[in-house]
Amino acid sequence: MADPATYRPAPGSIPESPGVYRFRDEHGRVIYVGKAKNLRSRLNSYFADFSSLHPRTQTMVQTAARVDWTVVATEVEALQLEYSWIKEFDPRFNVRYRDDKSYPYLAVTLNEEFPRVMVMRGAKRKGVRYFGPYSHAWAIRETVDQLLRVFPVRTCSAGVFKRQHQLDRPCLLGYIGKCSAPCVGRVSPEEHRLLAEDFCDFMAGNTSRFIKRLERDMREAAASQEYERAARLRDDIRALERALEKQAVVLPDSTDCDMIAFAEDELEAAVQVFYVRGGRIRGQRGWVVDKVEEVTTGDLVENFLIQIYSESESVPREVLVPALPPDEDAMAELLSEQRGGPVRLRVPRRGDKKALLETVARNAHEALKQHKTRRASDLTTRSRALQEIQDALELDEAPLRIECYDVSNLQGTNVVASMVVFEDGLARKSEYRRFTIKAVEGQDDVRSIHEVITRRFRRYLAESEKTGELDQLGDPHEAVAGGSGGSSPQNDTEAVAGGSGGSSPQNDTEAVAGGSGGSSPRNDTEEGAHQPIDPETGRPRKFAYPPNLVIVDGGPPQVAAAQRALDELGIDDIAVCGIAKRLEELWLPGEDDPVVLPRNSEGMFLVQRVRDEAHRFAITFHRQRRSKSMTVSELDSVPGLGPARRAALLKHFGSLKRLKEATPEQVAEVPGIGMRSAESIVAALHGGTVPAREHAGTGDGEHRGRRA
Repeated sequence: MADPATYRPAPGSIPESPGVYRFRDEHGRVIYVGKAKNLRSRLNSYFADFSSLHPRTQTMVQTAARVDWTVVATEVEALQLEYSWIKEFDPRFNVRYRDDKSYPYLAVTLNEEFPRVMVMRGAKRKGVRYFGPYSHAWAIRETVDQLLRVFPVRTCSAGVFKRQHQLDRPCLLGYIGKCSAPCVGRVSPEEHRLLAEDFCDFMAGNTSRFIKRLERDMREAAASQEYERAARLRDDIRALERALEKQAVVLPDSTDCDMIAFAEDELEAAVQVFYVRGGRIRGQRGWVVDKVEEVTTGDLVENFLIQIYSESESVPREVLVPALPPDEDAMAELLSEQRGGPVRLRVPRRGDKKALLETVARNAHEALKQHKTRRASDLTTRSRALQEIQDALELDEAPLRIECYDVSNLQGTNVVASMVVFEDGLARKSEYRRFTIKAVEGQDDVRSIHEVITRRFRRYLAESEKTGELDQLGDPHEAVAGGSGGSSPQNDTEAVAGGSGGSSPQNDTEAVAGGSGGSSPRNDTEEGAHQPIDPETGRPRKFAYPPNLVIVDGGPPQVAAAQRALDELGIDDIAVCGIAKRLEELWLPGEDDPVVLPRNSEGMFLVQRVRDEAHRFAITFHRQRRSKSMTVSELDSVPGLGPARRAALLKHFGSLKRLKEATPEQVAEVPGIGMRSAESIVAALHGGTVPAREHAGTGDGEHRGRRA
């Protein structure tokens, strides 16, 4: 690693003009290309305060051995030169978009004497008109099959075309009217090219003029009693209409735009594009990008526009994006030059375009999710990730079982925590647990982590003691009794397959990942084979397995709290680390410096995925509890008043305030509410006591629905 101070340019030597700069390594290879409105200000930021740089940027400036720059006249020239250099040098630290799969296009080879309609993949060729991309090749072929009735353009390969020309006999498509048979001279090259151009116009969205022309010809044929020709034209119109039906109408007919949306995390981003032409979605495409440097959504948009549109001939009039690029005007000018007409960059705020962009964003989130799932499901990748974590943390064995803990609260209220489990690099949702923090008041993540770790491993010691599995863990009685925070195992139950995470009769529940938080045990095929059974209850023992590695979401204070909890319980064979979200650093107990995994490593990917899953699960549980607490009203404390009658009261009076102002006689007017119940409701709402007779009376039916 080089010291950035050794190659820092001399003070005053960097111009204040716009330009493009290149960082090179010791071998002269370009490792990063960037642009700036003010080269001096931008480059000085790399050398001013090394500790303030993002870890990825620190790695870049330490890898580099020198920097050079080129001054340009305008920001547009800077954008163009930046793209040219990125394409030429392929720098390792620049954002690079890659297709998540190969997309098929509908192509018309206008560069040939007899243009051909075909399905194409891969790099685009000069002189070929492209439409799409499409999700599936069969969708293209169905559309083309309908259109060939009206636009009988050649679809055969060069070899077939040459053979039929030599035989002086058209192929089958020529006999059934789906090819104009230019191979045998039925049409001239000029007539065939006109057919191909009409085909392109229809695919580009200029559909109405063709249908109107066919309808006019059909009426004229019918008027002149050419009924066979009129019927053929009628079938052609229906074919065009069926082809249009396959493309969803989402915006007005005059709308031509590309809609771009991103889904991103700290390491990767997925981008989806919907191509809208003539108000219809003509194609869709997706990319996945590694975020090699710290970038905002606007930076991602700028990089994407440069890389995707710089060589494209199909730049639309309007590009809708989730965030505007930093140099909006320069980017719009660059795209306008590429298109040969004005191009508008815009973030939709309301209406149909905003709704469609949200749909594109959902597709991007799904694409990122699928990408991560494919990456996580690969056995070789998972093995490499576990090995990298073992080496980085200097563990005795690979962390085949990882547990991660996260605390969630809102300004110190409804404090909860989550525990997620990954075995062999895959989530084990049947063993997820969630905790309600009891011994900590307010917002104190450190003490909350201590409580959760204590309670979880106290349960582990208790369940292991029942089956005599406590070897090398010290005195089990001391372990169970030791520690601080949390309640004893008898009062601390973790209910299996819990619903909303409410309290059980035994004081405390840590519900499994049922409901909205994850899959239930019934969906986990390994659950019966892996969870040991308690011989006393016949139910699965929920904390019987110890992890190889405990990860807490946080830095040194949270890690120290987790390690202290394990020490107090006498457990010394479980590794602990913490992950700091902002810089993706791993902190070990008692260490002054963090462990930094390579940002593109499979180990970092797995740790981040585990942390994100713990955060998601904690947030889900926290929202459930918060929404439940917000729906509690003063009526809940009235004896004998069930949900139906509470709803009837609020519906009748409109609000709790108006109900408080009502007299018992007015309350008794509500159907199902008798006078005694009305008196108890009014007394409860005004802080009074409910007479004993109102609890025991059976009276006139006003106690229906009363809880025991």
